[in-house]
Amino acid sequence: MITDPYFYAAAIPAVVMVGLSKGGFGGAMALLGVPLMALAISPVQAAAILLPILIVMDVVSLWSWRSHSDPRTLFIMVPGALGGIGIGWLTAAWVTADMIKLIVGAVALWFVWRFLAQNLAAARSGLKQPPQPHRPARGLFWGALAGFTSFVSHAGGPPYQIYTLPLKQDPKTYTGTSVRFFAIINAIKLVPYFALGQFDTANLSTSLALAPLAPVATLAGAYVVRRMKPDVFYPFMYAMVLLAALKLIWDGSASLLA
Repeated sequence: MITDPYFYAAAIPAVVMVGLSKGGFGGAMALLGVPLMALAISPVQAAAILLPILIVMDVVSLWSWRSHSDPRTLFIMVPGALGGIGIGWLTAAWVTADMIKLIVGAVALWFVWRFLAQNLAAARSGLKQPPQPHRPARGLFWGALAGFTSFVSHAGGPPYQIYTLPLKQDPKTYTGTSVRFFAIINAIKLVPYFALGQFDTANLSTSLALAPLAPVATLAGAYVVRRMKPDVFYPFMYAMVLLAALKLIWDGSASLLA
């Protein structure tokens, strides 16, 4: 178990922010977990310590949002996510997390720009943008990218949101579905993480020490999201995607340039 107090000074805020995200906020807060912990330990070790905590958060989130989900979204995206995780496992020795962060950040930034352009055009014409229908091929692609980036750097949120936010589901349905999607991904990721030797006694005991923070932060996030109206929830979520995109681009660019 890690005993360095500087590690816990970084890890405790990281777990709280990831827990709030797991409760329903999504977006940029979830991406801050590994970078914050990486201030004191390596990013690889930070990701390994965080994964069992994410599983605890998933259990709490599944209970909190047990009555809300869209099975069609899961039916379309989960098979793609399984393929993405498999690709991430097979290419783990060659693909760098920094390169993936830069690409995903750029795509997410384009997604937010497109959303703003469409809403500006709709405001000028006086017509509201209708919800987009499910498109299985597109959902399969973004599901695969979400599974791949989640495996590489726990950054599966933006690809998932690129497909699901335009559906304009009820906020509770959106959150419950995303909770189920990432609970499946994180459970499956345990197998390749074990195979790659990411779980040792020190990492697992550190995860256990931080785990009590997980349900408190997750339930707090769920409490707030349940009380958000759609006209507040969706602008907030797009703002989170924007922050996530900028964070990914910054991290990826800084590391590659260095």
